Amino acid sequence: MGTRLSVLDLATAGGGVSPRDALLGSAELAKRAEEWGYGRYWFSEHHNMPSIVSSTPAVLAGFIASHTDRIRVGSGGVMLPNHSPLIIAEQYGTLATLYPGRVDLGLGRAPGTDLDTVRAMRRSPQASDRFPQDVVELQRLLGPSQPGQTVRAIPGEGTEVPLYILGSSLFGAQLAAQLGLPYAFASHFAPAELLNAARVYREEFQPSEKLAEPYMIASMNVFAADTDDEARLLHATALEKMARALSGRAPDGDREETEAILRSPVGRHAMQMLHYSAVGDADGVGEQVAAFADGCGADEVMVAMNVADLPARMRSYELLASRIVQDAAQTVAGG
Repeated sequence: MGTRLSVLDLATAGGGVSPRDALLGSAELAKRAEEWGYGRYWFSEHHNMPSIVSSTPAVLAGFIASHTDRIRVGSGGVMLPNHSPLIIAEQYGTLATLYPGRVDLGLGRAPGTDLDTVRAMRRSPQASDRFPQDVVELQRLLGPSQPGQTVRAIPGEGTEVPLYILGSSLFGAQLAAQLGLPYAFASHFAPAELLNAARVYREEFQPSEKLAEPYMIASMNVFAADTDDEARLLHATALEKMARALSGRAPDGDREETEAILRSPVGRHAMQMLHYSAVGDADGVGEQVAAFADGCGADEVMVAMNVADLPARMRSYELLASRIVQDAAQTVAGG
């Protein structure tokens, strides 16, 4: 069996790409990704970030599902502390009712934004402390009705939408292992604990009714192009935009200012965040992604490419798919 591939979409705007263009581009990319054999298409919840318009993964998952036929859709993930479990159960239960057998629900415990925006959402920074209990409550709401149950998710009840624990530290790995759920590690921007988290998850995994054996997804940035030079330019563009964002600057700005940021500690931090990046032509990225999956023991690689240029993104995903041999049945956890 080859490496299973999926898409993590941030719905990237900026550089002349409007939010509407970004979202319509996501639909076009999803249709092609389905043709190329990618198994999932997930959106990640972010708020108050001008260049990322994936603030409502449930809405976007439904939008993508309506434009595709087979690919699984969902969140990578919903930041559960921002919401009540009941509301999320209703949202994803509705999706599962409309698109049975195609919906995933990835769950994270970070807010996905800054402190001011957390307050604007009327949430407490301490809401993340309840993450494990909220995951269990959500799982119950999506399960069959229980005797004496007074609060039910309708739609949602009985849909058994597959849950995935997301994380960038050992906390998520331990929780996923304890609950017997699949685990997805955000190594596309938080690489430091990937290998430790993978080890802890597999060593501590407890089989459950949902999952008999551990199943791990690891995310990776991929910048593929027809030539190595083109691929390096895509990577450099993404690095610059990330460094500018971390420094509080607008996505596009003065070249001299950008170079100064890249030389600063912020620039070095941005480079470290993009540590797990495959850069090159089709053969090069195919080898790099396969080596990444083998190195961390990932059952599946979720590919991120935070570049607003839609043709470049589509070509990158197409080139990678052309060099990664996948299981013909695309058997993925939850499918």
